[in-house]
Amino acid sequence: MNTLIEAFLTFKQHNAGRSERTVAVYRLALTRLVAFFAERNALLATHDDLVVFSGIWLHKLGLTDPVSRRTHIAAAREFYRWLLDNHHISGNPAAGLPYPKVGRKIPRVMTMKNAEKLMWAPDFSTFEGVRDGAMLALLIGCGLRASGLVNLNDNSVVEDEVDGKVRLMLKVLEKGNKERRLPIPPEADMLLRLYMAHEDLKHINRLLPDGSQVLFVSLMNRTCTADEYHGEHRRLNRRAVLQMVAKYGQRVGIPDDQLHPHAMRHLFGTELIEDDVNMLNAQKLLGHSDPKSTEIYVHTAMRKLTREIDRANPLGKMNTPVSALLKQLGRKG
Repeated sequence: MNTLIEAFLTFKQHNAGRSERTVAVYRLALTRLVAFFAERNALLATHDDLVVFSGIWLHKLGLTDPVSRRTHIAAAREFYRWLLDNHHISGNPAAGLPYPKVGRKIPRVMTMKNAEKLMWAPDFSTFEGVRDGAMLALLIGCGLRASGLVNLNDNSVVEDEVDGKVRLMLKVLEKGNKERRLPIPPEADMLLRLYMAHEDLKHINRLLPDGSQVLFVSLMNRTCTADEYHGEHRRLNRRAVLQMVAKYGQRVGIPDDQLHPHAMRHLFGTELIEDDVNMLNAQKLLGHSDPKSTEIYVHTAMRKLTREIDRANPLGKMNTPVSALLKQLGRKG
């Protein structure tokens, strides 16, 4: 079975275009599926077996979060579909395997004040600080995912003329290997130009086989020999971005639950809604395929919701025991 799993994962990565991270998640899920069947001494899977695996068994393993179990179910469903399509089995026991219901949670958003503190945290007198400042600006000002950030090459940055001014645009490759074009705000534009023009960057071999160059480079080599430390091996990885955000955030006193690139992405999405960017444009800027993913930011746009409740709530339209006092304090019009 392990041989079939590896063949399936190779297909998903090279033919279906799944990311390395997705393949790693699927490998873990299917490894657990093999362990499940080993415990049961079962050779052929039934639908009931897979229901037990995706429910009670994973729950006992500690995977009580429905989101974690959904990835295992997705892996099992796609694996057995692939086995059927390639004539390794005559029937699909995973067909219709139910997903656990997952309620939508309001995302944890980095506050504007904390984002500002984070932008001032790097030492801009150093090459590392300029690099990190440019990355933070793209995370906050463009709402990039960490994966989209580290996948950038120099040819991902293009110039365009907008309203008579030359502006930088990003060609971003993110979830599902989907490419989208994204304008860069002026602040991030300037910081990115400073990084790309930095003298230290000119002396780093980041050339790739297609002639492009890695955009954001690592400065500490932990993955290869010194003679191999060039090209793709110079690319900063997602974990390093998470560590960078945590390092600066802890230094300036930002709470740990906001120290994640996605908390900055949530700030970006929230501010789009706060400033009445229409939902279709917000969806494009965030790179969401499902508009429901964008709609969640309606619930995080607290300034807008606060203004609306102050304007329209019933208490504001009647005389209450504190109405006169509120007027005196200047809290009512």
